[in-house]
Amino acid sequence: MAFDFKRICDFPEVQDNFENSLFLTFDIDWANDDVLNYCIDILEMNSVKATFFVTHETPVLERLRKSDLFELGIHPNFNFLLNGDHRYGKDYKEVIDYYLDMVPDAVSVRSHSLTQNGPIVDEFIERGLVYDVNLLLMYLSEIELKPIPYYTEGFIRLPYYWEDDTYFLYNQKVKIPQLVSRPGLKIFDFHPIHVFLNTSDLKQYDAARPHLYQTKDLVEFRNRDSFGTCDFLSELIKVS
Repeated sequence: MAFDFKRICDFPEVQDNFENSLFLTFDIDWANDDVLNYCIDILEMNSVKATFFVTHETPVLERLRKSDLFELGIHPNFNFLLNGDHRYGKDYKEVIDYYLDMVPDAVSVRSHSLTQNGPIVDEFIERGLVYDVNLLLMYLSEIELKPIPYYTEGFIRLPYYWEDDTYFLYNQKVKIPQLVSRPGLKIFDFHPIHVFLNTSDLKQYDAARPHLYQTKDLVEFRNRDSFGTCDFLSELIKVS
């Protein structure tokens, strides 16, 4: 069975029947431009649609904006605020402002670390965001995922069931054909750094972390010996 790749903003096109649709999302998480472009190259070479949740200003955002394949959402980081650090704003509203200033036309959101509460979600709605992708219910739960209409009409919460940095922590791996054949909403969450490194375990990533912004050094930490995140993405793309 062939599947179509969709952006989160394409949800209305398939909301009545999303069984054959796969939603690819990427939390860019302050990745350097070489890492981002590496990931985008893979998607463009295969004409794959995806949503990128934005954390920072970079010229690469213009590349993403110019392509019909991609959507930009926001990836607000409330962690600093929770620790008394106001670098992104002195309250949660200002943090959301900070990210919407970068992506003013965003309709989708996933918080860094999935941080959320009632007032934050209400503020998302107040700012015109439509799709919240903050509920991770891993595939091992075997729950059939469906869109969750919020009490405010027009705002939809979209749960997702796969995330790269969580996947490689589990001993129980589910193969791609099993994942995509499951009924329900199918949203995948990747991080460009894990695609670039082809991350397969936490130790590999921890070793690479001091070199995240020195691409020449970072290359030396790529996983070439076992099935990793980039391999998973490549195999997933083949189901289209």
